[in-house]
Amino acid sequence: MLSPFSLRRNKNFLWPFAIVALLLGVVGCTKINDPTELGGDVLPAIDNIRTFQTFLETQTDNFLFNDSNKVFYSDDLALGHIDDDREFGKTHADAYFNILPLTGMFYPFYRKDSIVAIDSVILSLSYRGYYGDSTSFQTLRVYEIDQRAGFSDTSLYRYDHPNFTTVGTELGSKTYRMKQLGDSVSFIRRRDTLKLSGVIRIPINSQLGTRFANYDTTTTANGGYRSDSAFLALFRGLAIKADNNGNALTYFSPSDNKTKLIVYYRVQKNGTIDTTFTEFYHSRGGQANLVRRTPGGTQAQYLANNQTSDDKVFLQSSPGSYATIRIPGLDTLQNAVIHRAELLVTPLETQQNAYFFFPKALFLDRINARGDTARLFDFDMSPRDNFSSFSYDYARFGGLLLRDSSYKFDITRYVQRIVTNDSSNFTLRIQAPLRTYAYSSQFRRVSLLAISDQVGYGRIVIAGGNFINPAKRLRLRVVYSKL
Repeated sequence: MLSPFSLRRNKNFLWPFAIVALLLGVVGCTKINDPTELGGDVLPAIDNIRTFQTFLETQTDNFLFNDSNKVFYSDDLALGHIDDDREFGKTHADAYFNILPLTGMFYPFYRKDSIVAIDSVILSLSYRGYYGDSTSFQTLRVYEIDQRAGFSDTSLYRYDHPNFTTVGTELGSKTYRMKQLGDSVSFIRRRDTLKLSGVIRIPINSQLGTRFANYDTTTTANGGYRSDSAFLALFRGLAIKADNNGNALTYFSPSDNKTKLIVYYRVQKNGTIDTTFTEFYHSRGGQANLVRRTPGGTQAQYLANNQTSDDKVFLQSSPGSYATIRIPGLDTLQNAVIHRAELLVTPLETQQNAYFFFPKALFLDRINARGDTARLFDFDMSPRDNFSSFSYDYARFGGLLLRDSSYKFDITRYVQRIVTNDSSNFTLRIQAPLRTYAYSSQFRRVSLLAISDQVGYGRIVIAGGNFINPAKRLRLRVVYSKL
């Protein structure tokens, strides 16, 4: 499935085809096509005799989203603290995951009786980017997950799950500046100095390495290498907690092979001392990412204003917020041929847009009167059934930021069905989810849609239905012909 963020990376590939299509359009069209980036349809000219254009006003309202998203094995995990988002408030993210030896029923060190000393232990995290202020500093602290915390390798945990308890003292910590995370890191392996990029290396107390070296493959209480479950019964996993300072989130992949716990040690081989290492990986389920939002700033004021029509909409990526959109004018639109109906969404500038970027994609669906079921725009989205999930044509339906710094959602067929009395005028919902579930009338079931690839990434303020500048309001543009 092509996601919105992969589409952005592939734009350069599409340019030659776009140029050819443009030239063909210039040669083959005698009418001026109304500009749009939602598809290749040629619209008739708006002459106010045969073809008309109208703008329908909307009513927009802000809400917090009760996010039920769960953390998958391959997901990037967020770490960090955003303390000063003047529009949206605070965000805090901690991560938990287990580690295992490479092979069960195998002692991962050279020989237990030959170990001379544990030199060092390093937790390496595969760095996958950041979101927020690149000049801010962040401190991460590592702990051991308590065996009684209820943390398992068979459960998928929600982002709003309560904190898991830890045991013992801090195992290690690391303070770094966000913009330096992409730099290469120098380290010594077997007396050679190596450089590695795309990692965060956190020094861990060497006593953990000694503890792992003392495990064995026996059936005794110390037999951690007898099986994966035996190891997890002795060491449940790692908790990485961020200090309450900084202004950014760091992303890392627990399932990538750059994420590992490395134990460097000295061993006696054939009468000489040699330096070597062994590694532990996150190679199966058992991960959690607890992301906490504390609404503040302007968003908090709008959430508490008790109004049903807001002039601004505040969308924060999962776990975050959404807005409802009502279009009363659709109930009075007379039967007509709808050539184009597109929802126009205009972002507003905020003081911190330079580093609190827009979400990677916005998503539009429609909800029933009770608000407990979300529905796809089946006729406009052209959804595809991937058995375990749905996908759809982002480029045609909308949700990606266009070159004119706006978003447009093509809901032409939906509006056509309303004016011909084949569909109800639903309340719409706009959001910036990581993943979402929606019902497809075409496939007659609820399924998952992947919208973004990193939790907590992005927020945006857009002009609402009664924004002071009518040209920027969230509104529906309809191009139609009378019957």
